[in-house]
Amino acid sequence: MDRKKELKLTYKQTSLPMGVYQIKNTINGKIFVGSSMNLPGIFNRHRFQLNAASHPIKDMQEDWHQYGSAAFTCEVLEVLKPEEVIKEDYQKTILTLEDKWLTNLQPYGEKGYNKLKIKKT
Repeated sequence: MDRKKELKLTYKQTSLPMGVYQIKNTINGKIFVGSSMNLPGIFNRHRFQLNAASHPIKDMQEDWHQYGSAAFTCEVLEVLKPEEVIKEDYQKTILTLEDKWLTNLQPYGEKGYNKLKIKKT
């Protein structure tokens, strides 16, 4: 196998870190809690949207504009280890972890940028 094909195969077999994260405004203390199957990718997406003034969370966008990018930090709260979960259950497990962190941190209203989820029964 040539080197290029070998590198490509290695890349495809490398699992990306997945789990729960928070974005914190260090000026006012507000946080956003989310989850992703690709933590580096989601951080890049948030930064890109905020820099392009097109982020869907308007309060966070306004604070980004007011305080600047240096006022925000991205932090991984919990990583899901692929070997501990059946592949088909990754998304369900990540959402369960996210719910746990949302319950614990309560990033709503004055404390955060999340909107309270209405659970369907």
